[in-house]
Amino acid sequence: MELKAVKIDKPEDVNFIMGQAHFIKSVEDLHEAIVGTVPQMKFGVAFCESSGPALIRFSGNDDELTQIAVKNAKSLSAGHVFLIFIREGFPVNILNTIKSVPEVANVFCATGNPVSVILAETEEGRGVLGVVDGVTSKGVEGDSDSKARHDFLRKIGYKL
Repeated sequence: MELKAVKIDKPEDVNFIMGQAHFIKSVEDLHEAIVGTVPQMKFGVAFCESSGPALIRFSGNDDELTQIAVKNAKSLSAGHVFLIFIREGFPVNILNTIKSVPEVANVFCATGNPVSVILAETEEGRGVLGVVDGVTSKGVEGDSDSKARHDFLRKIGYKL
């Protein structure tokens, strides 16, 4: 077995969700779930099929984001992994909907941070062991940090 770390390549203003699903119709179901939850969200989805022709299946409503999803799926090439890259929304807007899609078995991350995916490669293929999401903690928030968090959440409309 060989371990690999693969960096997700995306623009800074793009968020993404990475998970694992188990069926070829996952791409269509993920697409429908996003559109049904946040119709104005721009997104691209890619799914690494894990049997048969073992193709990267894809869908989306934004060509750039769909190409980013496919490019990253090719880099990972890990069984049943899906990637959803989004703009005009945040992962939190669709995360519960994505988790409720019947084929979804796991969500590894939902973030806008830099991410490295830790893969194990065997003679059978690749699998995701986990992700490194963001940077190492730099300390514990103080009163001014707490106030800044509080104010920021209200500024972007997530709290009243």
